[in-house]
Amino acid sequence: MHRDQNGAARDEASVGPLAGFTVGVTAARRAEELGALLLRRGAAVMHAPALRIVPLSDDSELLTATKQLIDHAPHVVVATTAIGFRGWVEAADGWGVGDALLDRLRGVRLLARGPKVRGAIRAAGLTEEWSPASESMAEVLDRLLEEGVEGRRIAVQLHGEPLPGFVESLRAGGAEVVGVPVYRWMPPADIGPVDRLLDATVARALDAVTFTSAPAAASLLDRAERRGMRDQLLDALRHDVLAVCVGPVTALPLQAHDVPTSQPERFRLGPLVQLLTRELPGRVRPLPVAGRRLEIRGHAVVVDGELRTVPPAGMTLLRALARRPGWVVPRADLLRALPGAGRDEHAVETAMARLRSALGSPKLIQTVVKRGYRLALDPSADTKYGGA
Repeated sequence: MHRDQNGAARDEASVGPLAGFTVGVTAARRAEELGALLLRRGAAVMHAPALRIVPLSDDSELLTATKQLIDHAPHVVVATTAIGFRGWVEAADGWGVGDALLDRLRGVRLLARGPKVRGAIRAAGLTEEWSPASESMAEVLDRLLEEGVEGRRIAVQLHGEPLPGFVESLRAGGAEVVGVPVYRWMPPADIGPVDRLLDATVARALDAVTFTSAPAAASLLDRAERRGMRDQLLDALRHDVLAVCVGPVTALPLQAHDVPTSQPERFRLGPLVQLLTRELPGRVRPLPVAGRRLEIRGHAVVVDGELRTVPPAGMTLLRALARRPGWVVPRADLLRALPGAGRDEHAVETAMARLRSALGSPKLIQTVVKRGYRLALDPSADTKYGGA
């Protein structure tokens, strides 16, 4: 148990694994769920939907594809997402062709990508022929190609992002492929949040950006290009800001620009958040300072398991000191690090006093008379950290 500078008791266990980190969320669908998972673990969240979803009832492309399938039956229908399949049936009901669509689907082979979409199929009164245990589209593709697709008409429920190689492989095998666009992406109605997320990423004010669809990643890159800042964005994502994608398909637009991405083993929001709770703290080097354990996170500091909120100027000074822990950093260098401080070294002293107060322990930072300041690195750590 610790007490803050006001004497209030604080429990170390209350500091979440993502406390002090800021995570950008580009998702449009299920953004609230992802944001809630991150907040529950202590992260600050910047939400900027990079796309918006066209309502199915307004989607003329889906209506056209639905009528074509009713009029000209496919041999196989591949259903890829539960929400997409349910939305398709509901939209067809709204257009007055729901019964006709279900009658048509009862007469064809239905393949379901996984258990969730299998449940949606059965809820509609239909029965799937087969579903892969792996929930993998690659396994669906292998099965179809092994059976032979020459001359077959195959309808594929698209789910808002490309299925790389899937449609092309079927067509190369001689199939006629009909795409069913159960929801389509368009640019967001309000581009402001996206621009703010881009600015924050380039400024390294974010620790990670999450992506749950390939179109969202592509849209963010496109907006950066339009603003003339794509190279700056790519540099941030390559070196400082962690890009976390829900799966390999989502990562493709980023990987095409040599951006390293992290992906969970299971392509779900929960595992994505679990990955962040491992990756972000793992990028922080704990420092033994004045008998305390210091972790410098994105916008805050954890001292012996206690979260300390530090003003931006203080974080700038602390990062400058931590780049060479235990070494003296001259006031002039710290002044140059402070944005907008000018030439008055008094600005360093003021920011340093506020930093020490925020940390709750003035002994963490030592004043070296006429020279500058240093982190009070424990002597036993000199060999390990002194030359960092």
